[in-house]
Amino acid sequence: MQKQSIITGGTVCRSQRVMCMQFRALIVVVLSAAFWVLAGLYPPDAMALTQIKLFDLSYHDCPAEIGDGSVMSGTTRAANCYLVTGKAENATNKMVVNADIFGRIYDANNDSVMRNRTRLGSIDEVPPGISDFELRITVAANQPTPLKLEQFKAAGFTGKVRR
Repeated sequence: MQKQSIITGGTVCRSQRVMCMQFRALIVVVLSAAFWVLAGLYPPDAMALTQIKLFDLSYHDCPAEIGDGSVMSGTTRAANCYLVTGKAENATNKMVVNADIFGRIYDANNDSVMRNRTRLGSIDEVPPGISDFELRITVAANQPTPLKLEQFKAAGFTGKVRR
C-alpha cells in the first residue's frame, strides 16, 4: 500500500495527515465555542452583581454611646456622627450579601461632605423585598446642616464572597 502525497506551494504533505490536523482544529474550535456558551448560561452566583434601590432616606444624630468623641479619619479635627436610615429594595428572590452603598452627601452650602468618595459603606445582608438599613457617617463639625442625601444606591452579590 503506497501513501499518497499532495504537492502544494512547494511543500509535500501527506493527505491523511492534513485531514487529521484539520479535524483536530475543528474539534478545538467546536469545544471552545461550547464551553464559552455554557459558561455564559451558568455564571457563578458571586459574579452576579445585584442592584439594590435605596429610598426614604433620612439622617439623625448618633446616640451618645456610638458617636461620642468622633474625629475625622486621619486627623484630630472634631466631627459629628450621623446615622443615615432608609429602605432597601431587593427585587430578586435571593439574599444579597456585601452590598456596597454609594451616594453623595452635601452640606447646607452644597459642598461635598465626602470629597472624592462615593462609596459610603455597606449592608451585610439585604433579604428579598423591602427592608430597613442604617449607615453611620462622620462629618466635619464645621460643615453646616441640613445635609442633602443624593443619588443613593447599593449593589451586592447573591452568593458568598470571600473576604
